[in-house]
Amino acid sequence: MKKLTYIFSVLIFLALGCTKDFEDINTNPNAPVNIQPGLLLRQVIYNYGDEMAYEGFVAGNLLGQYFTMVDFNLFDRHSLTEPQYGGNPWPILYRNLRDNEIILETARNNPAQAIYEGPALILKAYMTAALTDIYGDVPYNEALNGHNGNVTPAYDNQEDIYTVTGGILDNLETAISILETYDGAASLEGDILFDGNLESWIKFANSLHIKALTRIARKKEVAIQLQTIYDTGNFITTNNQNAAFDFSSSQPNNFRMANLRAGDFNLFVMSETIETVLEELNDPRIGLFFRPTDNLPASYNGLLNGQDASNTSISVADYSRTGTIFRENPGVLDANFLTAWEVHFLLAEVAEKGWIDADAKALYEEGVHLAFEYWQTEMPADYLTTGTAAYGSNGQNKIEQIITQKWLANIINGYEGWIEYRRTGYPEFLPIAASLNNELIPVRMPYPTDEAALNKTNFDIATAENANSVNAPVWWDIE
Repeated sequence: MKKLTYIFSVLIFLALGCTKDFEDINTNPNAPVNIQPGLLLRQVIYNYGDEMAYEGFVAGNLLGQYFTMVDFNLFDRHSLTEPQYGGNPWPILYRNLRDNEIILETARNNPAQAIYEGPALILKAYMTAALTDIYGDVPYNEALNGHNGNVTPAYDNQEDIYTVTGGILDNLETAISILETYDGAASLEGDILFDGNLESWIKFANSLHIKALTRIARKKEVAIQLQTIYDTGNFITTNNQNAAFDFSSSQPNNFRMANLRAGDFNLFVMSETIETVLEELNDPRIGLFFRPTDNLPASYNGLLNGQDASNTSISVADYSRTGTIFRENPGVLDANFLTAWEVHFLLAEVAEKGWIDADAKALYEEGVHLAFEYWQTEMPADYLTTGTAAYGSNGQNKIEQIITQKWLANIINGYEGWIEYRRTGYPEFLPIAASLNNELIPVRMPYPTDEAALNKTNFDIATAENANSVNAPVWWDIE
């Protein structure tokens, strides 16, 4: 009877149409309408770093020929419209760009939250660069306006995404100006990259600016801008300044591969490409990145990418599985955004090309030192003085040496290795064993099939010339 009386009372309340204090009465204090930007900043940084590290391992590292798989994997054979364990970074990128846009709008509309504007612009530039470097032309200006009713955004061309007002380069420059002139008393909450240190965000922005300029250098004159940034010295120079956060050694914040079923994890083995590079360098990191084979415990063995397992008998025990750092000891790993060694290799490259006045050899060697330090591996005393790692020794291609060392260190950022291979051609990738792409290395990811269904008009315009082909180079890659 009490239950019936309660229901009847509620119905009377509704029937009377009482509206006084209705909003206050019907607002859940534990579910705020406007999320605090510090909470969302933490979520964006962690989610992007966590999910893209996993994507890099299971998909990017196949494209980048760090790993291959011993099962029937169409993605490893370059049928990229059929992702299996991974291979679809599109929703990860757009979800985090959307959430980051909320932070940016909050910062711009609420003076008390202004401190978040600079970091949000930097993250927007960072994630946008990853998006467009993977896919090419993508929805950008209209893409984050779903709350304004636009759910079918037009595609922007990559050149504009990089260079126009509100694009990658402009957002970085604006962010630096905002951070340099910020004089508020509020602190930056939720910052798991730099613990609220605005100077570190400026270093990150300058470092990302170097990277972006280098990436588009085939299409734009970038030397003056690069020299200006280099002369400031205000970029990431040591590993304790890295834009990265640590994975924990156990759940809930450990590297996702540590939680994958053992049978699935053991499908990823050393590629023949990285075996060749590591052995030519006599590089001790081979024992960190991979395990000796089970059948020959004193040796490492790589497998050619893109096997057709339906026609090939392959035993995991004959090949080197990925190292314990990716599963049993993942606390060693970081979620990387940008590191000191990557910045040094970028600067070494542009110095070697004559775009900045700097010592390319010194920058290269410091990059190698920093990469070994980052991976907690002792560098052999003669690594940089004899053999293939010695800068320019025996007539070696110095640019190839720089990019190869960067490629090796980027094993936790697999899409980066593939992107840099597309940009430079280094290191030399091996042919795929059973290619489903006419023996060609893909130079972009295809748009996901959802786009053809949900955003058909704009999808058709964007793909009119390239037919969404994985062999159609992005703007900065066109000769």
